[in-house]
Amino acid sequence: MADFLKCNPEWIRKPVQTMVSEDKVVIITEKGTDLWARTYYGFQNDSAPVLQVKTTEQFFSFIVKTEFESGHRFDQCGVAMYLDSDNWFKASIEYEDKKVQRLGSVVTNHGYSDWATTDISSEIKAMWYRFSRRESDYCIECSQDGISFKQMRIFHMCQASGEITFGIYAGSPTEGSYKATFTNMEITECQWESDAEWRVEKH
Repeated sequence: MADFLKCNPEWIRKPVQTMVSEDKVVIITEKGTDLWARTYYGFQNDSAPVLQVKTTEQFFSFIVKTEFESGHRFDQCGVAMYLDSDNWFKASIEYEDKKVQRLGSVVTNHGYSDWATTDISSEIKAMWYRFSRRESDYCIECSQDGISFKQMRIFHMCQASGEITFGIYAGSPTEGSYKATFTNMEITECQWESDAEWRVEKH
């Protein structure tokens, strides 16, 4: 097990207001910051700050707790794997209104994003994520207590077979500016079971 903040993370677009301590990262978002590539909307936004570490490790899990004071449409914070402007992944809760938020993830391969979501209550102001790698395949899970995780999606990254970068991000695509707090950031042995393990367990 490794402490994410002791693995020399580096910023992609460091935010103007941020605080990094031994066990916590705080980002005050700036309006107009986002990650999205072309699909449906046509535009490409590549402006959100990302704090990442590099690794060639083929099997691992990254766990983080996010807490957020979002209040404007599409305000978001979560985990990211930002390789370059055309190849990246993110998972987060995106604020919609006082009743609904969208818990979801975006996978961008070769310059085109998708967006898979489920609606949750806007009363939820904290979420844990577990991002796992098995070579070029990845799994993202979420949890409200940091103990019981539920799968959000399994996906493949075309440009992520060797060294990758991954970590945390936050943004406010519209008029927002809010406080996003990241804690409990750990890199562990891969907690996403292999296909062989799954077959034995299910059969």
